Order: sequence, then C-alpha cells, then structure tokens
Amino acid sequence: MQLSRKFFTTKSTESQKDWIVKLNEFLSQHDVFTVEDLELFLSEKGSIKPNTRKALLTYYRKHGRIVPVRRGLYAVVPFGSSPDSSPVDPYLLAAKMTKDAILAYHTALEFHGKAYSVYTRLHYLTARRSLPVRFRSYEIRGVLVPQSLRAKGEEMFGVVRHKRSGVELRVTSLERTLVDVLDRPELTGSWEEIWRSLESVEFFDIDQVVKYVLLLKNATTVGKVGFFLQQHKEALMVDDVHLKSLRKLRPLRPHYLIRGKRQGGRWIKEWNLIVPDEILNQSWGEVL
Repeated sequence: MQLSRKFFTTKSTESQKDWIVKLNEFLSQHDVFTVEDLELFLSEKGSIKPNTRKALLTYYRKHGRIVPVRRGLYAVVPFGSSPDSSPVDPYLLAAKMTKDAILAYHTALEFHGKAYSVYTRLHYLTARRSLPVRFRSYEIRGVLVPQSLRAKGEEMFGVVRHKRSGVELRVTSLERTLVDVLDRPELTGSWEEIWRSLESVEFFDIDQVVKYVLLLKNATTVGKVGFFLQQHKEALMVDDVHLKSLRKLRPLRPHYLIRGKRQGGRWIKEWNLIVPDEILNQSWGEVL
C-alpha cells in the first residue's frame, strides 16, 4: 500500500517507506482500535503531526484496510479480505465501546464458554450512558453499572481481565455473572437459557457469590440467588451457612422473579418468590 506524498511536508524527515512500516506495524497489532490507540502509537513513535492521524485514517479507510464501527472506533481488515465480510471479534468491539467497558450478562457467559446459545446482541457495563451500536449482524448495548455498586466504589468487584488478540478485556467473573443474570434476566433471555447456561458451570466460589449479591442490596435478587443455590445445593456444594445469610435478606412479601412482570407460578415460601412453573418443572419454551 502506497501513501500519497501529500501526507508529508517539505520539512518532513521521514520517508514514505517509514510511514508504511509504522502503520502496517500498528494494524498488525490491532484487530480493533480507537483513535486514541492510534494517537498513542504515533506519539510513541515521535511521528504525530497536525492532520496526520486524520489523513491516515481517511486513506486506509478508502483503500479498504479499515472499516468504521462507530465514531472513533475501527476494525482492521486483514490483507486479502473484503471490508464487507472480513471477520471481526465481537468481544473486542464491545470491550472498546467505552474506556470502562466490562463484558457482562449473557455476553460474559459466552466469553467464558458457558452460554447455552450464541447471541448477536452483546452487553457491556459502563458508568456512562451510551447509544446502542449496530455493526453487521451485531447489536452492542451499554448497561449502566448498578447505583448500589457506584455508591460503594465497587464497580470492579468480580471483574477479571483477559488478553485477547493483544487487547486486555474486562469481563465479569462467573460468580458475578451468576448474580447479574438473575438480577437482570431480561438481558440474558429465556429462563431455559439462564438455567441451562448457569447449570453448565461446574464450580462457583459461593463466598464471592454471596458477597456480591449483598453488595447489590436488592431483596428480590437475594431471593433469586438463594433459590438457585438451594436448587443446586449438592452439585455446587453450597453450605447451609450461605443459604442462611441470604435467607435473612429475602423479600418481606412475595415477589415475582422479574420485577414489573407478573408471571404465574408457585409461591416458594422460603424465599418469598413466585417462581414460574417452567423453572420448577424445567418445561422450557417461553421466551422473555
């Protein structure tokens, strides 16, 4: 790929070849990148000049080497691939939506390899409001970090870091994910999807599960987590002490599993929950 000489001033001490090498080096190291990533790279190389970044992005986009995902975010097209069909890692896209993005809910289950189904809708946690982004078949949505966590400065509780294609991703741990998907089931899908996904996890640190659910300070969520753990007490090696600590904070009156959605079911007195028959009988089929 050749760059036009209009990118260089008469005072430039760098050759066209130098630019090609540097930009190709950057693109080879990034499947997805933000404008800030590029500016940092250029500044570290001592190469940034007024309008340089804009000119480079325009040129590489025009020649099909990068494709825009949203303003300030690009996906790199491998050599020999089509800009319209080259594969893009959706987890990298979600992780780059905001500086504080954390893969969560069903997306976290998928990332950990524990989701029953594969979705084209991805969710990430963030402290700032952000508009949904559509890219090809994917829809990527931000979800505000619960206020109870922000008030305590616990936004990062149960967040683990992983390297993927050289990019550090933040994703909720399986323990936090268990609680999150029960707290916000509408972000995960049907009860079948939730139950089958969670049941595929062979081990949870129950101490961490209990600690996190208590941080959320939501009685309904406490009841849902307690009910799930009790249903899987033997498989997950749940101690009575864990259930006892949750039982103290269960709802004071009967609550439905989904806030604001009255769904028929059976009253489970121990957790003060009205649980749909499909969960009790595992007669799956209804989608939220």
